[in-house]
Amino acid sequence: MKNCILVINYNDYPTTIQFIENVKNFKCLDYIVVLDNCSTDDSFSKLKAYENDLIHVIQSEKNKGYAYAINYGAKYLMKIFGDCNIIVSNSDIIIKNEKTILDLIHSKNDEMAILAPVINEHGKLDRGWKIPSPIQDSLMNLIYLHRFLKPLFLYYNDDYYNGKNLVEVEAVTGCFFMIDSKHLEEVGFFDENTFLYYEENIIAKKLKDKDLKTYIDCNACVIHNHSVSINKSLNRLNKYVQLKKSQYYFQTVYNHANIFERFLLKLTYYMSYGIFYIAYKFVQ
Repeated sequence: MKNCILVINYNDYPTTIQFIENVKNFKCLDYIVVLDNCSTDDSFSKLKAYENDLIHVIQSEKNKGYAYAINYGAKYLMKIFGDCNIIVSNSDIIIKNEKTILDLIHSKNDEMAILAPVINEHGKLDRGWKIPSPIQDSLMNLIYLHRFLKPLFLYYNDDYYNGKNLVEVEAVTGCFFMIDSKHLEEVGFFDENTFLYYEENIIAKKLKDKDLKTYIDCNACVIHNHSVSINKSLNRLNKYVQLKKSQYYFQTVYNHANIFERFLLKLTYYMSYGIFYIAYKFVQ
């Protein structure tokens, strides 16, 4: 099976070029696709200069968000190779050496729809999480309280990972993961109704409903320079609004939130938004 990387760029070609330089000599990769998600700057022309037999630079027809970009790039690769392993990556990922990719390739088996490494984000390790319920998401909307509730509701204990090479989890971060294209197609690809955020929970729920497995490879690790690209495009308040819009969509469409749960989601969102608005507009 072919092993490919799909890296997505939006208005941040310098970071994407750094990523290309990072992975271009990895012999385990059969194809590197750089997808420019319809940038408004000169990203596409800048990235085209790096195109060769291994690296292919394409541009989406429109910018409809991260899920749309993943689907666009994945379908491009599937037209070329059919079934393949697709490593989806943000441009702000740093891979220390080729062994990280080799660990993922060698650890993956047919049982796994998604296999992801441990993600190091500013010293904190992301090793996957549990899919939140509507009530849990509502409570985690509450500012400050969410700091105590997220570990309780979402995260597995350290003992869950200790001494294990491969660990099954419900969801993994969308910044870097390997997905089997046949399973991606089986669940109907990523849901393009979200522009940003909650893609991970949505694809996790779609896979779980099909009894398809998601794993963390505890022997593999990449560094995520978190939100470098996003922060260049969205301010913090707009990011929060987008996050909660995607949250509400996920909980209503995929977790089938009832009337009371939908009310709580909206109530806790508006409460927190008001606090954020005051903080960003008047305090800073």
